[in-house]
Amino acid sequence: MRKLLIGLFMTVLPALGLAAGGSVPLDHMEPDHTNEASLQRGAALFTNYCMGCHSLEYARYKRVAEDIGVPVELYEENLIFTGAKIGELMKISMDKDLASGWFGNAPPDLTLESRLRGESWIYSYLRAFYADDSRPLGVNNAVFENVGMPHVLVDLQGLCAVKPTIGESASVDPLSGNVRGGEVCTQWAIEGSMTPAEYDRAAYDLTNFLSYMGDPVKVERERLGIYVLIFIAIFFVFAYLLNREYWKDVH
Repeated sequence: MRKLLIGLFMTVLPALGLAAGGSVPLDHMEPDHTNEASLQRGAALFTNYCMGCHSLEYARYKRVAEDIGVPVELYEENLIFTGAKIGELMKISMDKDLASGWFGNAPPDLTLESRLRGESWIYSYLRAFYADDSRPLGVNNAVFENVGMPHVLVDLQGLCAVKPTIGESASVDPLSGNVRGGEVCTQWAIEGSMTPAEYDRAAYDLTNFLSYMGDPVKVERERLGIYVLIFIAIFFVFAYLLNREYWKDVH
């Protein structure tokens, strides 16, 4: 009983944490782990813009390459810049003590970030940076106030001069890539190389990749779940007939 209570507590604890900080409005994002093109674009974005500071140390390069449909040789040639072998864990060389001095806290590992924060939180966060001269790095975030992280995707998105309007149902259609809803920024301090619609899709792809990292067996689990339910339905028929046969003489 004690172990059961502890297990239930550990299950609901992350949800309680999110609920406590859930007052910030978010734009909805629905991940699609079957969209290999999106996962591949997200992997490229993460490797080029995020992996200098953030690791994915609970995953291996080879497993990721196979899951998202990239030939192992191609992945190793284009998405591994550290000299690591394809079978190694996706770690980085940044020293955590030095990083704590630079940023206040060491950048966290992001393997399970989507399980902790949720996909909508990550998607909204990536689109919520804006200029703030009062902050040490000159930027702030509408979703994560007083964030210590620079806007590493500023070359792509640009930098909003005013606080962006997150939480007004702007999202990206996972099938077409078209933006649903309005632009989050009305005034730009720095212009990026992408249009708002292009950047929203890039944010979707990056979030979709991190969602896959947090639950890499989701597609397989859901596929097997269908067969399990079919088996249970068939088994129920035989169990019912057997039960009726046993009890028919009792009544």
